[in-house]
Amino acid sequence: MRRFLIWSALAVVIGLTIAGGGYWAYWNFYARFQPVTVARNQAEIQRLLDESSWVSEGGGGQPLYIIGYRDSAASQRYEREETEKLRAGGVEVRVVVFARPDREGQALSTGAERATVAELWLSRDWSLYQRWTATPAANWTAAGIPAADGNLARSAVVDASRAFVEKLTDLLRDAGVPTGYPLVIWRDREGFMKACACSDARSWAFIRDDFDAPDAVAPTGLDEPGDPVPPGVPGPAAPGSLPYPTLPGIPPVDGQVAPGQPVPPAGAPGAPATPPRATPTRPSQPTAPPQPTQQEDTTFF
Repeated sequence: MRRFLIWSALAVVIGLTIAGGGYWAYWNFYARFQPVTVARNQAEIQRLLDESSWVSEGGGGQPLYIIGYRDSAASQRYEREETEKLRAGGVEVRVVVFARPDREGQALSTGAERATVAELWLSRDWSLYQRWTATPAANWTAAGIPAADGNLARSAVVDASRAFVEKLTDLLRDAGVPTGYPLVIWRDREGFMKACACSDARSWAFIRDDFDAPDAVAPTGLDEPGDPVPPGVPGPAAPGSLPYPTLPGIPPVDGQVAPGQPVPPAGAPGAPATPPRATPTRPSQPTAPPQPTQQEDTTFF
């Protein structure tokens, strides 16, 4: 009886260990990357999104909001790799940018960044946003954009972007959504609001699945396949490049035929003279092979 109890207890411990390990693996490799279905504060969150100054390329499809700041590498990567896939699934991507507030006296944003954020919130200029994100942050000077520092109205716009993010993250945290960037918010096919702190790329596939978006799209800007270019003929020039020069024909050297002209048969008038073939001469008498000689105890040739 005692042995039976020992083995039963051991089996229970092993079973609990396997079950716990399986649950941990499910949570660690799958469940924690799933988006959160927002069950609280949906109306307030939607009102904040509608009142924010987002920028978009257009498209008119189902809206998806991406909230992030300029120096967020995960936000830039998500936009670079996922927006075209989402647009192929009929999604209108709307981007909301903000300037991070100072922390313990240390500025987390530059003057050029604050000026650009204020301009985007006021003008909602998509082309400006494209130029900004296409330029390295260290090289962006916000040339031609009024400064936000020292401008009461534009500083208030920058503060409004920070207040928007602070209020939004508080509402989402209350709904069980962790804080992280890019913060992606959308509604699925059934109309349920979902949110994702998508700093990990393993979360992105769940968003594509909600919109039936493809996992890959063909690169844009490629020409359609056409007839092959003959050898020696230059291909079409790239846009903005100089045309290929038209070079004059190269005159043939004496005794040669110009390129592109048929070669006349041998013996015909005008055919190049063929030099006689040189015949190798043979020695009149074969050379006798060397004979061995004996010097003391060494034989050599």
